[in-house]
Amino acid sequence: MHALQDLGEALVDLEPRQLALLLTDVELPERLSEAVLQARGIHARGGRKRQLQYIGRLMRGVDPAPIAGWLDALAHGRALDAAHQHALERWRDRLLEEPDALDLLAAERPTLDRPRFRALIAKARDERAKTSPPHAYRDLFRALKSLFDTTPAERFEPPSP
Repeated sequence: MHALQDLGEALVDLEPRQLALLLTDVELPERLSEAVLQARGIHARGGRKRQLQYIGRLMRGVDPAPIAGWLDALAHGRALDAAHQHALERWRDRLLEEPDALDLLAAERPTLDRPRFRALIAKARDERAKTSPPHAYRDLFRALKSLFDTTPAERFEPPSP
């Protein structure tokens, strides 16, 4: 019973966009989805607690496996996104620090626009030397992100020197 209530609380704590996606992906009874939406607007401690208990009661009549699976997939996706971001940051740092890193990246990604990347790297190095705002540094990250946009996170790891 408490596990179902905790699952209901996780539904209430989702961001609005994520909750909308869940409601389209997983079939929930109308009463349950309305209760979850109502609980999001309740800020009084006692009222919220009663609403969460009500959601827990409604969850008894629902198969919790699809909801739990969806929430697990969401949590796993966040971990992959974080790994993806960190790998791109490592590539950016490596491009700025190692002269041959651009050649390694071009060997892995033949669609790489070398002149554009050379210019971004030079600008980012200048910014770093002058301690000016990191505009090119961010542009380099965006360029890397678009270059690796469709690749799984495992491929983002730069080869060790």
